[in-house]
Amino acid sequence: MKGLFLDANPVLTTVFHQVKTAEDPQVDVNEQDLVSATDLPRMLAGYDFMLDDHSYLPTSALALCPQLKHVIFLGTGARSYMNPEELQEIGISVHIIKGYGDIAVAEHTIALMWAAARGLAIMDRSMRHGAWIRSEGVQLTGKTIGLIGYGGIAAEVARIASGSGMRVIAWNRTPKVAPGVEFLPLELVLAQSDVVSVHLLLNDETRGFLSTEHFALLRSGAILVNTARGAILDEGALLVALKSGRIGHAALDVFDEEPLPHPHPLQGLDNVTLSAHSAFRTPEANETLLRRALDIARSVQSA
Repeated sequence: MKGLFLDANPVLTTVFHQVKTAEDPQVDVNEQDLVSATDLPRMLAGYDFMLDDHSYLPTSALALCPQLKHVIFLGTGARSYMNPEELQEIGISVHIIKGYGDIAVAEHTIALMWAAARGLAIMDRSMRHGAWIRSEGVQLTGKTIGLIGYGGIAAEVARIASGSGMRVIAWNRTPKVAPGVEFLPLELVLAQSDVVSVHLLLNDETRGFLSTEHFALLRSGAILVNTARGAILDEGALLVALKSGRIGHAALDVFDEEPLPHPHPLQGLDNVTLSAHSAFRTPEANETLLRRALDIARSVQSA
């Protein structure tokens, strides 16, 4: 059984070779950031499984890969890049990897929150162009952070935020309890939060989930942080809320289209802080991610 790491960058290539052992299946590594869907049948010929970091995998393209039986997606958001149900229908199983980067993503979430609260991005941009703009910041100690969705990442965010003196409230699609976290209906979480942080998985029910109606419930000037998936937010409604000031600042690591195209309306707004879908990128998270991917490859080989 043989696999292909379809789209490894230099960092992931290095980590992959560090964590791979002689007992793992053969995996060839292709260092290519962007893989065209039209190239997939040629590139995947002769491979039984693949590791996919961020390449789009149309069902029509993988249908032309008769030997391929498994896609191991490096993360949880496979639906942003493929249709798992359609692939299952043509005999290709999609495997995701949960929990590998909970701490990394949570720390990035908190970093974005503080950057938004203190206006760090606009001060940095202005000073690089010779201007001296002092931003009036928000003191977050004693403020409320509302978590939309409560899994492993949100639990880490709650831990850090609580340690910073913030009140933590949350809404989850199914009932949950957690120490130090007050679970409330979604409407109350939105209305009571100074910071709203999104932690939902993307699926058919959550696509476009936070909409104009939800943004209207926010406190005027609230901070919105999204390190989950861009498509969970209604992008048009987000832009309107940012321009009106209903959302005081949005700190975003994920977008409807990635890489974020240029020009894009978000790039022209001062009350937006952007990062390039990198919340999970730490050496520790990468090692865990790729080791678990190889463990899945082992399991499908022995199945």
